[in-house]
Amino acid sequence: MMDQITKIKSNQIQPVYFAFGTESFFQEQLKNRLIKTVLDGDKTNLSLYDLEETSIQEVLADAETFPFFGERKLIFASNASFVKTKPDKAPFEHNLTYLQEYLENPPEYSILLITAPYEKLDERKKVTKQLKKLAYSVDCQSVKEKDARTWIQSLVKSYGIHIDQEAMEILEAEVSNNIQLLQSEIEKLALFVGESGTVTKEIAQQLVSHTPTTTSIALVDAVMKGSIQEAIQIYQDLEKMNEDPIAMIGLLAYQFRMILRVKQLKKKGYSQFQIQKNIGAHPYVIKVAMAREAKLSEERLSYIICQLADADAKMKQGLMEKGLAFELLLMDLV
Repeated sequence: MMDQITKIKSNQIQPVYFAFGTESFFQEQLKNRLIKTVLDGDKTNLSLYDLEETSIQEVLADAETFPFFGERKLIFASNASFVKTKPDKAPFEHNLTYLQEYLENPPEYSILLITAPYEKLDERKKVTKQLKKLAYSVDCQSVKEKDARTWIQSLVKSYGIHIDQEAMEILEAEVSNNIQLLQSEIEKLALFVGESGTVTKEIAQQLVSHTPTTTSIALVDAVMKGSIQEAIQIYQDLEKMNEDPIAMIGLLAYQFRMILRVKQLKKKGYSQFQIQKNIGAHPYVIKVAMAREAKLSEERLSYIICQLADADAKMKQGLMEKGLAFELLLMDLV
């Protein structure tokens, strides 16, 4: 994706682009760069179409019309559902033969971007093959977990800051699969540390927007430290995130079961990599569990998991008010 953006920046413009995938951040980046490079930021010669409301032949008719002002025009056509296995129903038909003819001989004065914001395309369809062969394909699929670190490093570099290993892991665990959110979080960190500044673990913990899963990691830490005040504060933060106490029980149970599982595998001689591969959890979650397992015996972990199951049953059976049951549980565990 970044390669395509770089080429557009250097004015290596293609007559037709085909962007596919569900990551809206990539699509917006592509659109904004085309507007800046092709139209110099002026949207006079920009046309926007939704292919669920307008036929492809109408879009192409516009593309074949000379621009009124300037030398080039830019056309965005979104929601090309005709590349899906089951296209969305519309009160008109798309003339895909017209599209093929256009792809084979596009005018020099128009740049056309067709977007298909879908997870899967029907690769067997002739139109999909034509678009991938004759247009300039741009993969806008969501970032895979294994590629998250590369994107974090790229964004961090673009903001001119540095990031510690532990802070990197926090970002990976929190927002690795959401590039839009990832950019927003890194921008926030960059404003805080300033140019050439370094994001530490403490800064990341303080500023990065937390998900229920990683907040539950902090809750487990509070329990292990025996700090009821800290545990209650984190619980109240989870409440503000509209997390149901039953869901919180599930999150805590997941964390303690993870620690127990890691402890058992470590006892068998598994390495951290082997444990991560066996369990299939995020590397950061495994790393945290490995740091904790030595502080808790199997008996203590089994007791905690039983207490969680008991509190869960009381909540679901209506034997005790949820919030009260959760606070009493924390006090018992601490």
